[in-house]
Amino acid sequence: MREKLERIGEYKWKISKSGKMRVPGIIYANDEIIRTVEDGALQQVANAATLPGIVKASLAMPDIHFGYGLPIGGVIATNWEEGIVSPGGVGFDINCGLRLIRTNLKKKDIEKRKKKLIDTLFRKIPSGVGSKGKLHLSHSKLKEVLEEGARWAVKRGYGKEEDLSSTESYGRLPWAVPDEVSQKALERGKNQLGTLGSGNHFVEVQVVDQIYDEKIAKEFGLEEGKLTIMIHTGSRGFGHQVATDSLVVMERALSKYKIWLPDKQLACAPISSPEGERYLRAMASAANFAWANRQIIMHWLREAFMESLGMSQEQMGLNLIYDHAHNIIKKEVHTVDGKRMTLAVHRKGATRAFPPGHSELPPKYRETGQPVIIPGDMGRFSYLLVGSKRAMDETFGSSCHGAGRLMSRHKAVKEAKGRSIEKELASFGILVRSASRRTVTEEMPEAYKNVSLVVETIVGASISRKVARMRPLLVIKG
Repeated sequence: MREKLERIGEYKWKISKSGKMRVPGIIYANDEIIRTVEDGALQQVANAATLPGIVKASLAMPDIHFGYGLPIGGVIATNWEEGIVSPGGVGFDINCGLRLIRTNLKKKDIEKRKKKLIDTLFRKIPSGVGSKGKLHLSHSKLKEVLEEGARWAVKRGYGKEEDLSSTESYGRLPWAVPDEVSQKALERGKNQLGTLGSGNHFVEVQVVDQIYDEKIAKEFGLEEGKLTIMIHTGSRGFGHQVATDSLVVMERALSKYKIWLPDKQLACAPISSPEGERYLRAMASAANFAWANRQIIMHWLREAFMESLGMSQEQMGLNLIYDHAHNIIKKEVHTVDGKRMTLAVHRKGATRAFPPGHSELPPKYRETGQPVIIPGDMGRFSYLLVGSKRAMDETFGSSCHGAGRLMSRHKAVKEAKGRSIEKELASFGILVRSASRRTVTEEMPEAYKNVSLVVETIVGASISRKVARMRPLLVIKG
C-alpha cells in the first residue's frame, strides 16, 4: 500500500481511488510521521473508502496507527440518507475523550504537598483494569445515566451547571435508548461509573509552560506558570460490551443487505435499517455513560484538591475549559462538493475541531473556535489548540486526538526490560501513581510518537491553531 502513496502537500498524502474504493484516502503527516505509519494502517484507510455512502475521502490524522477496522486517527463520513454506520469506525471505547480544567494555582502552590495531592487523587479516583467505583447502581438507575449523560451527574451534585456548557453536545446525545443495550453491558457498567480504567487513560496535573495565542489563552483563563488538569477516559467495560454486541449484529447484516467489504472488521448496516438505528441508540447510551463518568471523576478531583491543599474550589478556580469525544458518530451538516449534506461523521481517535462562528459551539467559544485538547504522554508535552475553517472544509471539522502509538504494548514492555520508568520520570520532576507497574511500562513515552511532531503537522496543515503547551507534573495511570 505504501507504494500507492502520493504526496499532495507538505503535510498531506493521497491514496488514489482504485478497485472498489468509492473515494480516495487522505493522510495528514509530515515526512517523519509518514515513515512510521504501518502499511496495515494505510490499508485500513483504503478499506474504509469502500464503505457504502462514504463521501469526499477516507481521512487519517497524523496520530494514525493500526486499529480495529478503521485506523486510530481515522475520520469517515457517510450520507445520512443512503450511507451506513460502522462500529469499527468508532471503536470499542465509545466516547473515550478528554477533559481540560484550568486553575488559579501555580507550581509553588502544590510543591510541598504534591505527594499528598497525588496520593489523594489516586485514592479518590478508582483506576486499573476492572476497577469499580463508589457508585453502585441498579440497572434502572444506570439507564437514567445512559439517557441523561453528564446532566445526571450534575443534578446529583457531581459538578456545576456551567460544566455542561463546556462539554461537547452538553454532555448528552438525545437519541440514546437504554433499552437497546444488553443486560451484559448493564451488568458490566453498573459499578464502573466514576472510574478511570486502564491503558492510556489518565489524570494529569500539568503546568502551562508556553502560550502561543495570548488573546485566546486569556479567554480560556490560561496563563504561563498556572496549573491545568487533564482527564482522559471513556465508557469503560460498558462501552466495550456495547461495541462487541453490535459487531455480532453488524456482521450478520452484511449478507442481509448484500454489502461487500474487504475487511469484516468494518461490518456495517444502513443508517435507516433496524440494525443501524439500534446501533446509534446503543452507541449514544455508551457516549452518555462516558460523559457522566468524566463529570463524576472531575467532581472527585475537585474534592481531592480541596482536601490536599486546604483551599476552596473558588480559590483554586477549578473550572472546565472543555470536554470532547474521540470515538463517536455524530449527525452533522457539512458542505461536500458545494452541496449541504447531513452526514454520519465517524471519528475514531479524532476530535471535533469546529471553527469560530459554528452554531453548535457554546456561545463563549463562538469567537475563538472550539478548544481541541491534544495530550502527549506522561513524559512529554500536551497542547491546547482551537478549530479552524480549513478543518470544516477538509476534514469534516476534525483534528487529531493525541500522539498515536509507535510500539505495541508487548513491545514496550520488552524494550523497557531492566528499567524503572517511574524513577526515570521522577528524575524529570514527574510523579506517577498507577494500579499496575506494567501499565506504566506499556505507556512509557517512547511507545508513542512525539506529540510535538503530530501537532506541528496538524497546525502546518491549518486544521487547528496552537493556543498553549502544558508540561506534566503529576500523573495517575490505570
